[in-house]
Amino acid sequence: MIPPNASLVKYDNPALVSRNTDKKSPRSRPLKVSQKQDVNGSSPIPPPPKTTKITANDVQSKNQQTEEILNSILPPREWTENGQLWVQQVSSTPATRLDVVNLQEQLDMRLQQRQARETGICPVRRELYSQCFDELIRQVTINCAERGLLLLRVRDEIRMTIAAYQTLYESSVAFGMRKALQAEQGKADMEQKIEELDNDKKELERQVNELKAKCDAIEKREAERRTIEEKKHAEEIQFLKRTNQQLKTQLEGIIAPTKK
Repeated sequence: MIPPNASLVKYDNPALVSRNTDKKSPRSRPLKVSQKQDVNGSSPIPPPPKTTKITANDVQSKNQQTEEILNSILPPREWTENGQLWVQQVSSTPATRLDVVNLQEQLDMRLQQRQARETGICPVRRELYSQCFDELIRQVTINCAERGLLLLRVRDEIRMTIAAYQTLYESSVAFGMRKALQAEQGKADMEQKIEELDNDKKELERQVNELKAKCDAIEKREAERRTIEEKKHAEEIQFLKRTNQQLKTQLEGIIAPTKK
């Protein structure tokens, strides 16, 4: 027989339950369908026993109700081996002070064996402390069912809160990933736009250089034309001056004999 994984919760010895309902082990208890405890505490839980005068029948009934409450809080473990169904129910034996000390020692030992982290998020440490809390609930429920049910509400509230924080964390991570992807997409778009603007800038610079070159060529051509025109104009002035001087000389030559 291969028992399931060891737990800090104290269980009775495994009981063999045959697949044939007519053949059961004499030590096996009536098999109840185990339901996984909901985080919100919605699984049915029998009401705690009412306070009455203590008699032998009342004690037996109270023990039976306590076992039912324990089975509801901590469902029996079931596994199959060689075609046989084994069931291991939680122990209903009251705990002593020594059991509590041993529980603490086992918790410390398993934390060390499984190399649980001392701080931060650690699934191993959370699992072991959850088992330890379940064992404490079992011990308290045996002595006082009402106190055990109240601790069960506290446990379920803690699990619900942790589940809510986990959902919030996952949603925040997903939101961060979406924002990161959007940022990456926006970055790619901006890089493409920057590249287009750079190309436009280069094209405009090329056009400016071409226009400057044309301007320089026009200025150079106009300067050469002005120089030629000025030279031509100066030559014409010199020619007119020489012509004027010749005409003046001729006129003076004509006028001089007349005065005599």
